Amino acid sequence: MAISPLMPVYPRCEVAPVRGEGCYLYDAAGKEWLDFASGIAVNLLGHGHPHLTAAIQKQAATLMHVSNLYGSPQQQSVAERLVALTFADTVFFTNSGAEAVECAVKTARAYHYATGNPQKYRLITFSNAFHGRTLATISATDQEKLRKGFEPLPDWFHVVPFDDLAAAEAAIDDSVAGFLVEPIQGEGGVRPASAAFLKGLRDLADRHGLMLVLDEVQCGVSRTGTLFAHEQYGVTPDIMAIAKGIGGGFPVGACLATEKAATGMVAGTHGSTYGGNPLAMAAVNAVLDVAATPEFLAQVREKGDRLRAALEQMIPNHALFDHVRGMGLMLGLKLNGDSRAFVSLARKFGLLLVAAGDNVVRILPPLVIEEHHIRECVEKLSATAAAFDDREAA
Repeated sequence: MAISPLMPVYPRCEVAPVRGEGCYLYDAAGKEWLDFASGIAVNLLGHGHPHLTAAIQKQAATLMHVSNLYGSPQQQSVAERLVALTFADTVFFTNSGAEAVECAVKTARAYHYATGNPQKYRLITFSNAFHGRTLATISATDQEKLRKGFEPLPDWFHVVPFDDLAAAEAAIDDSVAGFLVEPIQGEGGVRPASAAFLKGLRDLADRHGLMLVLDEVQCGVSRTGTLFAHEQYGVTPDIMAIAKGIGGGFPVGACLATEKAATGMVAGTHGSTYGGNPLAMAAVNAVLDVAATPEFLAQVREKGDRLRAALEQMIPNHALFDHVRGMGLMLGLKLNGDSRAFVSLARKFGLLLVAAGDNVVRILPPLVIEEHHIRECVEKLSATAAAFDDREAA
């Protein structure tokens, strides 16, 4: 056969881990990498965290899956916990971030349908956003690399420039149901929204009777030093999509909403075969046990400050590096060069990173890193930069 058994939609690199321990990954030959990618912000407690592992093992031996046709004490417990920790009054569990965003979009549209405004179906979204790979979620971005080959796409979104409040306001018409925005764009280049922008969207939503929908799939769950990034902006959404870190490596996501926003989400309007299964709920509970405490969040803020300071101290030593941006332990290193080539080269120095738009390298370590991991990361970044410069000069 000419095609590989794995559908070739990923240009897979040479790293092939078979084992993880803490902040490191290992292949079958024992080669070690410092994992500052965390499965793209997923493994927030690192690899093999004892509390998370034990919770999953215990639940796997008890009950893994039944059906959402039946009552779920596990879902009820986790939903109550998330409601207590957040703005939300109700939660729907999914298997991924894209599914969580899909549910969030449906929730926003269902609200207007249920309240007598079915013409309000379109969400205003923002340039360079990433909301997932489904047909609906790629429709919500203007990134050609995501849309190419799949058009015509649903006309459910109106994309305007990110962090441009005037453009967002100008796009409001009678078809608009709300705004869908990442407080910090991840794939788009680790670009935090300004406080004026997010607060302005909240004000516009209130003024026009619209829904403010936040996509915190990547920036949520303690990564920025608060449980969710919007807390640092003093903004409360109506609906929020989360995933990635909430399962610590187990595939799970959720759509959170206020009672008002969920007005239209009644029996039969949405569903999932696997969403909220007992095994996923055990993982979420274990993650929240560790990552939702004030002490842990304070440590994330402290480590984020220390990592940022170390990066900023390193930058003047290499013309390749421009500046650092982001919040907490969701940081982006802006390059004066090709970020994807840099990430590829860093793997040869035993460091795993993630490329992003705008020639940015995403630095997304497990939230359990220690000082020596920060030093090791900076040393490997510096060595990679020196080799990158030598290669460019050759």
